[in-house]
Amino acid sequence: MLDALARDLRRRDTHQPAVLGADRAGAARVLATRGDLADLADRYAAALHARGIGPGGTVGVAVRPGPRALAVMLAVHRLGARAAVLDPGAGPDVLRARLAVARPEVVLADATAQAVAGWARPLARRARLALPDLAELGPVATIGPRLPGCAPALDAGVRSVIPPRPMDGDGDAVIVFTSGTTSRPRAVVHTRASLAAGMAAVAGLVAPEAGRPVLGGTFFVLAPSLASGAPVALPARSPRVLARQLVRLAPQATYLTPPQLRAVLAQGGRFSGRVWTGSAPASAGLLGRVKERGAVQAWGVYALTELFPAAAVEHADKAAFTGEGDLVGAPLPGVVARTDSSGELLLSGPAARDRYLGEEPDPWVATGDRARLCDGRIVLAGRAKDMVLRQAENIYPGLYEPALHVPGVEVALLVGVPAGDGDERVVAVVEPVRGTDRAALRAALARPLERMGAARPDAVLLAEIPLSGRSRKPDRAATARLAARILAGHAEGGRAERGRVKGGRVKGDRAKGSRA
Repeated sequence: MLDALARDLRRRDTHQPAVLGADRAGAARVLATRGDLADLADRYAAALHARGIGPGGTVGVAVRPGPRALAVMLAVHRLGARAAVLDPGAGPDVLRARLAVARPEVVLADATAQAVAGWARPLARRARLALPDLAELGPVATIGPRLPGCAPALDAGVRSVIPPRPMDGDGDAVIVFTSGTTSRPRAVVHTRASLAAGMAAVAGLVAPEAGRPVLGGTFFVLAPSLASGAPVALPARSPRVLARQLVRLAPQATYLTPPQLRAVLAQGGRFSGRVWTGSAPASAGLLGRVKERGAVQAWGVYALTELFPAAAVEHADKAAFTGEGDLVGAPLPGVVARTDSSGELLLSGPAARDRYLGEEPDPWVATGDRARLCDGRIVLAGRAKDMVLRQAENIYPGLYEPALHVPGVEVALLVGVPAGDGDERVVAVVEPVRGTDRAALRAALARPLERMGAARPDAVLLAEIPLSGRSRKPDRAATARLAARILAGHAEGGRAERGRVKGGRVKGDRAKGSRA
């Protein structure tokens, strides 16, 4: 698909918009035409070739999503090299460790990433971004406009260098880091074949139509949409502007994370066409609210860095599911799912990663999710590592959390709080939708809490759930710490708000710091 996209950008409708942004009123502005992308990719490929980058080489990439990042990926792909994706938000220690593992011959960074590493470090700290000093990154080249203190431009001094013909055949394509400590970073390696299979799966799932805009900022949205002839609009960062952008653009397909969807809904935003969400759990209630605001369909996508996408489910099917656990849908074509003896979900298929860097290839991806297969569909029962141990009983939060997403609940998590002697208290932390009536929410929660049986929580807290990471996922560890602080405050003098479940009722739900 990337090879076809690179050819089509040059041969077809070069003046047509390819990547769009939005002004403060939400109106579209062209960031790059198809011809612009082709020119950038050619320039970057020539400059990297001049630096000796070729098949088997590694290029570090610290460039914000957008036209330049996509052009870099096209250039690296053309040369048969692999791109190691570097996240400035990971912190300097983690990035040093990741660089030591990936060993890129050159790091391509835009001015923002370099500012984090040097001249604008105080501003970067406020944005929770951090890189090592530039000297620690090795050879660095600037992508896009240079600002004071930036490294030389990638194509500085490159004249009339013609890159080689696109590489044919398989090989490593991209390295993406996931969890892992500074002592042992975990790096997912996708080959050109698995990357192509993943993009083809997205194209088959979304089926973008040429000429009609798609809204989304990830590589797996940009490449398949542009290959289909559809321009892509990058989501505005401001929820207010994003809500306006959705109305002005009226995209045929929209891909936003659950936190982005919730932020747009809070702004009174409306949707059009089909809406897709992933990167964090999406409840049937959230998908239903998206459809109420105009979406023709609202889909939850189950995907991992190791296999994107794996399964998908539309709101109607998710809402109709009454069993325990979280229905994430049937495996997509080519994806094979099974569970091992411990109940962990294993996935395989053409889009699965080849291996973890430094390890042998393995066709099966261990997801870390407990699951069961129900009528050919995947039902998650929670992360194995999130298990709570109470009175020698294993409680898996993911099995019960979906039932807590009643009307008026934004996000709900079950977490464990240490209770001494290695035991834990089970605490439900519920974040209400803004403006929700507290009495109505208490009444709505009573029934699902009663049905939880032995997993019924010891306390129910109404509070804002912390988020983390670039995808703004609910942070379980931070939520557990928050719950512990609230409960400790209550024990010290009743200043915190706590909810206790007794006979299926929620009592004393006044929680310190709660926005509910």
